[in-house]
Amino acid sequence: MGNAEPERLARPDLLRLQNDRLAALIAALLPHNPFYARKFAAAGLAAADLRSVADLARLPFTTKAELLADQAENPPFGTDLTYPLGRYSRFHQTSGTSGQPLRWLDTPASWAWALDNWDVMYRLVGLRTDDRLFFAFSFGPFLGFWTAFEAASRLGYLCLPGGGMSSSARLRFLLDNAATVVLCTPTYALRLAEVARDEGIDLAGSGVRALIVAGEPGGNVPATRQRMETAWGARVFDHSGMTEIGPAAIECAANPGGLHLVETAFLPEVIDPAHGQPVPPGTPGELVLTNFGRLGSPLLRYRTGDLVCVDPQPCPCGCCFVRFGGGIRGRVDDMIVIRGNNVYPSALQTILHRFAEVVEYRIEVDRSQSLPSLRIDVELSADAGAVVPRIEHAIHTELLFRAELRAVPPGTLPRFEMKARRVVEKTGART
Repeated sequence: MGNAEPERLARPDLLRLQNDRLAALIAALLPHNPFYARKFAAAGLAAADLRSVADLARLPFTTKAELLADQAENPPFGTDLTYPLGRYSRFHQTSGTSGQPLRWLDTPASWAWALDNWDVMYRLVGLRTDDRLFFAFSFGPFLGFWTAFEAASRLGYLCLPGGGMSSSARLRFLLDNAATVVLCTPTYALRLAEVARDEGIDLAGSGVRALIVAGEPGGNVPATRQRMETAWGARVFDHSGMTEIGPAAIECAANPGGLHLVETAFLPEVIDPAHGQPVPPGTPGELVLTNFGRLGSPLLRYRTGDLVCVDPQPCPCGCCFVRFGGGIRGRVDDMIVIRGNNVYPSALQTILHRFAEVVEYRIEVDRSQSLPSLRIDVELSADAGAVVPRIEHAIHTELLFRAELRAVPPGTLPRFEMKARRVVEKTGART
C-alpha cells in the first residue's frame, strides 16, 4: 500500500495520500466509466474540477437505488464498470435482505485492493503468527468474509473454511483443528454457542481467543457483545463492510467499542440523513464513503445508510484513522416510528440481550392500521416466563413506548447462519 503500516501515518501525510489517490481514481474513471461519466456530466463537472478531497462535495451522492436502477436498465451488471467485461474476474452480490440483490464485479487489481484493506485490519486486531482462522460462513455469492479469507491466506495464516456444514459439524471442525479466531455474523456466533450448550461443549474452555463479527449490528451492541464474549470466553472484534463498498472498518485491540475506518482506502463523510449536510464530530449521522482503490467498480460519495458518530478523541492504539464510537449504530432505513417514537431495532436488541433468559426473538411491525404497532415474540429459557413483564418495563422506561411481548415455545423462531432477519412487516390482520 506504499507504506508498511499506513495506519501510523501523520494526518497531513494521510491527507496528501488521499488527494493523490482521488486524482488517480478520477483519471481512471473519466471518460471510461459510463455510470460516473453521466453523473459528472449531469452535475456540470469535469475531471479538473476535483483537484482534492475538499472538492469532492461538488459531486452528488451515489445511492443504492441509483445502482439498482442502473442494473435493471443495463442488465445484468449495470454501467459502473471502468473496463471491458473481460477484465473482471470476481462476482459477488448483496444478500438481498431489503429487496433486489445488487451485483458487483471486481478486477484482479480491485480485489487485491480489498485484500490490502484486510492486511491493515488484521494488524489492528492483533493477529498472532500462530493463529488459525475459522470462517463460519457459506462461501456463497455475497461478499461475506471472502476477502478476509483470501487476505489471511495471502499473509500465511492457516485458514479453515467452514462452508457446507451443519452447526454441529462446524463446532467439531473448529475444535478438532484448534481454531483460535472465528469469523462469522454476531447472530451465528450466538447460534453456535446455543448448539454448543445443547451438546455439552465447553466453548469458553476452547482455544478460541477472538471472534471477528460482521454483517449486522451486534459486535458493538454492549449486551450482545457481552453475551458472545461470555459464551466463547473470547474477545469480540467488530468489523464493517459492504459488498458494493468493500471491507472498510475494524475494531482495534486497544480500544473496544468502536470502528477504525481504513482511511488510506476510503474517504469518509458523515451527514445529516435528512438534509445531506455534514455534521460535526461527536454528532451521529449517516456514513458516506468514497473508495479510492476499487478502480474497476468504484463508488464516489456513496450513501451507505449506516449511522455512525465520529469519536473526536485520539485513540490510545495510536492509529491515525478516524474512529466511529459505538461502531455502526443502526441503519437509516431501519427506523420504526411507533406512536411518535423513533425506534431502531438495535436499541431493542440492546435491551433484549441484557436478559439472559431470552434465547431468540422476532420483532413484528404491524402497519395494517393507521397507527403502526409493534409486537416482540421471544423464546425463553425454561421457567423464565416471569421475565416478560421486566422486559416490557425496560422497553417502556428506556424507549418511551409500550411493546407487546409474547413468549413463544422453544424452537418456534428461526435460527440464522448469516444475516438475521428479526424484523418482519405485517400488513394484514394479526393472528
